[in-house]
Amino acid sequence: MFVNDEERWAAVQQRRSDADGVFYYAVRTTGVYCRPSCPSRHAKRVNISFHASAEAAQQAGFRPCLRCKPDLPPLAERHAALVAHMCRLIDSADTAPDLASLAEASGISRFHFHRMFKAHTGLTPKAYAAGVRQRRMQAQLADGSTVTDAIYAAGFNSSGRFYAQSNGALGMRPRAYRGGGQGETIRFAIAQCSLGAILVASTDHGICAILIGDDPDGLARDLQDRFPKAELAGAQADYERVVAAVIGMVEAPAIGLDLPLDVRGTAFQQRVWQVLRQIPAGRTVSYTELAELVGTPNGARAVASACAANAIAIAIPCHRVVRTDGSLSGYRWGVERKQVLLAREGAK
Repeated sequence: MFVNDEERWAAVQQRRSDADGVFYYAVRTTGVYCRPSCPSRHAKRVNISFHASAEAAQQAGFRPCLRCKPDLPPLAERHAALVAHMCRLIDSADTAPDLASLAEASGISRFHFHRMFKAHTGLTPKAYAAGVRQRRMQAQLADGSTVTDAIYAAGFNSSGRFYAQSNGALGMRPRAYRGGGQGETIRFAIAQCSLGAILVASTDHGICAILIGDDPDGLARDLQDRFPKAELAGAQADYERVVAAVIGMVEAPAIGLDLPLDVRGTAFQQRVWQVLRQIPAGRTVSYTELAELVGTPNGARAVASACAANAIAIAIPCHRVVRTDGSLSGYRWGVERKQVLLAREGAK
């Protein structure tokens, strides 16, 4: 693309951002050079010259445009760097900065900062800060801090505010989380299905894990590692219907699972998993498409990590995510199982 001046001029007239960095154009009457996407009014074609790099344009005697700033990194990169800097600021703050403070530190208006931050992270600044507090709280409790100390160390201004959010943030009572699930009862059962061994586990809130593998003992150890001090209770007769419903979904993924889930993860992970559950059987999306659906067009790597962290197989259908070219990528439960599941759904 853009191999001759005719194509380059067409790209300039269309202000194509995908041409930025591929070439630059200069205007003889003004003495400036620009990116192809520059919003400035177009000069006459006769006064335009094209250059392979910003350095080449400067060596020809042109100075950078003050609007599109072709001598600086692309706008998207500058925005990404600014958002990353603001994320580090939130990460290191003792208490979550408010929107006005963040916008002032970034040098742009609150409206534009809010929109930019969400475009790059998929979260509002407030939701991102809440996730930071959540991770701090989890780390403090895991280290053995008292619940009260952990609340204030995590940046909560009051214990009341934390307790109002604790079940959603931790998935259980804070003292139970601190004890590795101590005091919590998790019912589970291991059965066989066409994909191998399958473990189904539930809290009082719903199914918290669907694990698939070749080694039943390994699945049990995985569950125990997640909740080392929880009481793991073997399945009773009334739990068999839950397991049967899950196995039915494995054999025919299109029917879905009409049972409550106890979904635990960061705010971003939960957002990704929520979007995944809206993808119908038989349809696949790429990691890039999933990132766009989540609201983070540049976050393909982040959504891939969220897919890998999913512990509720099939009910949260990360098997429906493929590479951009349609080929199968890694799958926590094995690529062969992913292929089988997609075939059962009739995915193309």
